[in-house]
Amino acid sequence: MAKAKKRVLKWQRDPEGMRLRILEAAKQEFAAHGLAGARVDRIAAKAGANKRMLYYHVGKKDKLYLTVLEGAYEKIRAEERSLDLEHLDPPEAIRRLIDFTWNYFLRNPEFLALLNTENLARARHLKRSAKVKSMHSPFVEMIGTVVRRGVDSGDFQVMVDPVQLYISIAALSFFYLSNNATLSVIFGRDLLARTAKEERLDHMARLVLAALTGKSFAAVGGGEAVDTRAPADQAV
Repeated sequence: MAKAKKRVLKWQRDPEGMRLRILEAAKQEFAAHGLAGARVDRIAAKAGANKRMLYYHVGKKDKLYLTVLEGAYEKIRAEERSLDLEHLDPPEAIRRLIDFTWNYFLRNPEFLALLNTENLARARHLKRSAKVKSMHSPFVEMIGTVVRRGVDSGDFQVMVDPVQLYISIAALSFFYLSNNATLSVIFGRDLLARTAKEERLDHMARLVLAALTGKSFAAVGGGEAVDTRAPADQAV
């Protein structure tokens, strides 16, 4: 009884800390098991809480999931704002955005898992969010400003839709990482080996900058071309 009372008092002294622990545990659970497979009991146990505390701080399972999803978007958008793209030359700004997106996805596999889960649900939960759309507008405007500056300076040949540009950048990373297990088997390569990841990042930057600048793929690259052909005994 005394231990239980002490635990309750500690929770009451640090409600925000408890809420953050619940959200972190929930992110790991939803990423690992999806919404349907996630268990509130496991989330509570990992956070050092109980179900009553979890419901008090965040709400029931669907609300908890949406809160985690919104937090995941808030985190990536906040880090993107810190890239300072507005003060870089346009080609360098795009290169930095590609580099950031790739490495963010590598560092945060839970984010990709959450996106997969929500896409399988046809964005049913995200549609209820009052936050997500508003946090994306400044980000789109930032990319649009970079592209506009590039066109004005002569670095870029065409004013592309910033939404389409970002979707293309994100897709180049997302598809590769989300499907690396099957692609590695199909093509007989370890696509998450260090050299393979470096090669992929260079390839994405060249591809996007070639499209924006009108220069050749080779002309916009920063490194030497790599022979990516599979050995004869690995050809498929």
